[in-house]
Amino acid sequence: MKMHGVEKHHLRLLEDVSGPFRPGILTALVGVSGSGKTTLLDVLAGRKTSGYIEGSIYISAYPKKQSTFARVSAYCEQIDIHSPHVTVCESLILSTWLRLSSNVDTKTRKMFVEEVTELIELDKLRDALVGLPGIDGLSTEQRKRLKIAVELVANPSTILMDEPTSGLDARSAAIVMRTMRNIIVAYEFSWELTR
Repeated sequence: MKMHGVEKHHLRLLEDVSGPFRPGILTALVGVSGSGKTTLLDVLAGRKTSGYIEGSIYISAYPKKQSTFARVSAYCEQIDIHSPHVTVCESLILSTWLRLSSNVDTKTRKMFVEEVTELIELDKLRDALVGLPGIDGLSTEQRKRLKIAVELVANPSTILMDEPTSGLDARSAAIVMRTMRNIIVAYEFSWELTR
């Protein structure tokens, strides 16, 4: 970097970033490649493992406490982390056991799995093996929906998604976007019931 005239020791990717997000509203973060969208989501989700993170993060005017935010939020990263040797339903059940509090009973966990499977339109694929990407098992679009479902069974109040439609054709992207719309409609309905 110094050879190109940059005097600083490290490159600053994000500076003075802020923005409002309303409940129940799908908000898209748009920018050119390399503008820091993934970096921002990684920092917000607490998943940034390299570089320097300085400054303060506030959520609803309160300083962000990572342990609390991790319990009430979900993050669908770009990378595919599914185990190829389990079914869709087994992936979701495993996520409930890893992500929900230990005082949540088995019946409630199964209820979450059933509701999310129907919401994400994976009910016909519940017994399908995940498989390896591009070789067997689920298609890329189905894997994206499974990724969203795995996060939703943790019952988050906030979900962050990094490029949920990247690598998909128009039809597959429309299916994933319909899934996101279903999530918002379900969220609005549950929010109306609690008011």
